[in-house]
Amino acid sequence: MLNFDLQNHRPLREIVYEQLKRQILTGKITPGTRMMEVELAEEMGVSRTPVREAIRKLEKEGLVTIEPRRGAYASDISVRDMVDTLEVREDLEGLAAALVAGRMTEEQLDELTRIAKNYSSAIKNSETEKMIHYDEQFHRYIVACSGNKTLVQISETVQELALRFRYLFYDDFSRYENMPVEHRQIIEAIKGGDAETARTTADNHVKRLKEFVIQEGEAVFNHQ
Repeated sequence: MLNFDLQNHRPLREIVYEQLKRQILTGKITPGTRMMEVELAEEMGVSRTPVREAIRKLEKEGLVTIEPRRGAYASDISVRDMVDTLEVREDLEGLAAALVAGRMTEEQLDELTRIAKNYSSAIKNSETEKMIHYDEQFHRYIVACSGNKTLVQISETVQELALRFRYLFYDDFSRYENMPVEHRQIIEAIKGGDAETARTTADNHVKRLKEFVIQEGEAVFNHQ
């Protein structure tokens, strides 16, 4: 049930939409799950109308699929979907790193380093939720520091798509054990001030993840 006391200043349809979206992105509603209006409305303690509106909005974003006679269900994810998203992330994050190279303040670099350390700590302690949170925060922060509003908006959409993948793939820590080192390399490249080096370092970070998805993706899906 939704906590309306904390959010009663916002339209109900927005609250329902964000709750359902978050559940899909984090895997609480798994790919292929039927989105039954009546059941969801009862679970959330709302009428069917905001649930129906939320499902339609999520369909436009590609997170829900609606088919005749089958109804609505959380969209499936394929290895191709992941690779498509990572190809875009590769270029966007490379661009962000290039834009901030040599331009980050000491305070911003300290904050980025703090995020990277929190991520490393989460890996050591096998804290999946924190790992996902700090990994996402690390990349979002670099983009935010670019000051490019268009890049921030586009990256926001791509990061949301990538969030579904993170929850699938963080069950396998083999790829992520090396990420703290790669995060430090990105920070050092940004500190160094050479835009092309920073771009290449950030590009390669996502490229290695893409290669891992291509190699291990089917095994991960078969394990679900």
